[in-house]
Amino acid sequence: MADASYPDDLLYHPEHDWAKVEGETAVFGITWYAQDSLGEVVFYDPPEAGATIHKDSSYAEVESVKAVSDVIAPMSGEIVAVNDALEDTPEKINEDPYGEGWLVKVRLTAPQEAEGLLDAAEYRKLLEN
Repeated sequence: MADASYPDDLLYHPEHDWAKVEGETAVFGITWYAQDSLGEVVFYDPPEAGATIHKDSSYAEVESVKAVSDVIAPMSGEIVAVNDALEDTPEKINEDPYGEGWLVKVRLTAPQEAEGLLDAAEYRKLLEN
């Protein structure tokens, strides 16, 4: 299991999702806090490539030994890639939530939505409450 961390180069949604914005695209995943709260992830149900997702809406499900949880989109866009490796190894979400445990890559339709997300310091403060 990875140690608690919240990389400074990511943006965070209050629902415990992260976005790594790279120009017109972004990579999304769930935070260390989210995977730790879920426990051992046993299944990831991704969206289809080409699907449109909307900020603050569910776009996928992660199932753990404890519960099934919706994954909330931190920003809006079109899915351009899905992490297919998670089909066989969903535990990567627990082991490396910011690396091999990424969920989707998105072509952003509203890049300005990044302004509404939290930086790492703000997200850590949210977790303290």
